[in-house]
Amino acid sequence: MKVAIFDFDGTLYPEETFSLMMKHLKTHPVHNHKYRRFITKILPVYVAYKLKLYPEQKMKEYSMRSYISAFRKTPEVEIQQFFSQIGQQMSQKLSSPVLQRLEQHSKDGYYIMLVSGAFEPLLHAVTKDINFNCIIGTSIPFKNKEIDKHTPVIHIHGERKTANIHAQLANDEIDWENSYAYGDSYSDLNVLELVGNPVAVKPEPRLLQVATERNWEILS
Repeated sequence: MKVAIFDFDGTLYPEETFSLMMKHLKTHPVHNHKYRRFITKILPVYVAYKLKLYPEQKMKEYSMRSYISAFRKTPEVEIQQFFSQIGQQMSQKLSSPVLQRLEQHSKDGYYIMLVSGAFEPLLHAVTKDINFNCIIGTSIPFKNKEIDKHTPVIHIHGERKTANIHAQLANDEIDWENSYAYGDSYSDLNVLELVGNPVAVKPEPRLLQVATERNWEILS
């Protein structure tokens, strides 16, 4: 089986997801009061990150946990609706070149995967009209139809992406050499290195350097 693995932020969706999530929370007619709770919690860590006192990836993971924790005691159905609203906006701005690649791989019989650090309800909302065989993202733990505050949010990034990919495909024999992966960031390197056909999509400088040195395809 051949696979085609797609990143989301900066790849399928050409912009930054988290800034849009922040704006949506800040301006939401029902949930906007949660924005202050979120900002108050994240600000010290963000300042430390800007001062190079806090690692970028740990800052991102803390941001994701702080964002969703602002919804404590919010009914699960309202959280799903919240992400569905953002998803409807984002689905109109997906990258046409990446969508074309995705459609072609699907026609060619590839197993199509979306692997991202974004929240799973958001990924499902954005891609509800796209044929993915598997979507892997950061899950939100629920219990009794509310967020389970005792279960940590595990942000899917870096080696966690590859671990989840291998777990999903554990029962299949994969033709990695003829498989594809698409990503825009240096943090996608672990996934890109899994396949024989890595594609750097509008890559940020560090990934561009790697892609150029290794003669990878660059989609711009």
